[in-house]
Amino acid sequence: MKEQAIQLFVNYGQEIVFLHVLSAIIWVGGMIAIRLAVHPSIQTIEEPKIKLGKTLMLMGKFFNIVLPFILILLLTAIIFIFAMETNTAIEIKEYIWIIMAVNFTWMYIKRRKAQKLFDEGKLPDAKAVVALIPKLLLPINIILGLIALWLGIGLRGL
Repeated sequence: MKEQAIQLFVNYGQEIVFLHVLSAIIWVGGMIAIRLAVHPSIQTIEEPKIKLGKTLMLMGKFFNIVLPFILILLLTAIIFIFAMETNTAIEIKEYIWIIMAVNFTWMYIKRRKAQKLFDEGKLPDAKAVVALIPKLLLPINIILGLIALWLGIGLRGL
């Protein structure tokens, strides 16, 4: 596996780094946009059912958009780990992405559960299930993502 990863990195290193950075930018940038622009805008909707419905719809669309980029990010990270000499910063950065992926999975599951409750007309229950995402889970991933990006820049020697 190590030999294949090294050869892959030798032949396509620039493409692999590009996909890794692009995926990080889309995931972290998207979370920032959702939390700082979209979420506050949705909060101005006065009708609770419409507000919750729009929130669930937008989260679902966002999650479906970023899911392939999360997978690309993890795949390219695995290639880095096998192809390059690792150090503590690389390992910390990749562990951060893994923690973020687990947190994303939790958010994804919570949103699906909230959607099911919403579709059944159980609005208070759906709202309670989804409430933790913008208040805690999304900000955690934003902070972790920014730390991982910072570490990634440091690893490039800039």
